[in-house]
Amino acid sequence: MELSVLNIEGKETGRKVTLNDHIYGIEPSDHAIYLDVKQYLANQRQGTSKTKERAEIVGSTRKIKRQKGTGTARAGSIKSPIFRGGGNVFGPRPRNYGFKLNKKVKQLARKSALTYKAKENSIVVLEDFSFEAPKTKQMAALKSNLQIAEKKAVFVLPAENNNIYLSSRNLQDVSVITASELSTYQILNAKALVLCEGSVAKIEEAFKL
Repeated sequence: MELSVLNIEGKETGRKVTLNDHIYGIEPSDHAIYLDVKQYLANQRQGTSKTKERAEIVGSTRKIKRQKGTGTARAGSIKSPIFRGGGNVFGPRPRNYGFKLNKKVKQLARKSALTYKAKENSIVVLEDFSFEAPKTKQMAALKSNLQIAEKKAVFVLPAENNNIYLSSRNLQDVSVITASELSTYQILNAKALVLCEGSVAKIEEAFKL
């Protein structure tokens, strides 16, 4: 698959980039995508929710009523879960929601996501660029020039660029990442995937096992 390389003004440079069919033209695996996205979202969870159980409640330890003769069930503690203000039963505890996923499954998921974007014609190849200073206006103008102003976009850079990152930080529908950080969730969550020319080769290198 060949795509024209655009400049920051949105015009063709005359160069073309060939996207590897082994990455952008495979038979997609929806199950691999599901597993990878599930792991990504699980890793975002803090896992710090906690409720107090009856042993952790502060309260009197006296027996609240006599054992027999009341006509109701026996009760020995005000901390019991059946009383208001008592402890929770089987409440959440701090835990790690992450789980292991094989490297080949993760790579298959990313290839599948890239294939879907290629089929949707949602991939734009942009020549390598930089900003002299961080300015949100420049990033907004770049999106407009690429005709993706109304779309959620992910810009994939070959290497970290602080000025580009800072220029995009105040735009809710723009994400800037490096090729090595590209994940299945970020690919699918974007309506437009903007690959800098240098990042195409970096992505191919990342998929070599």
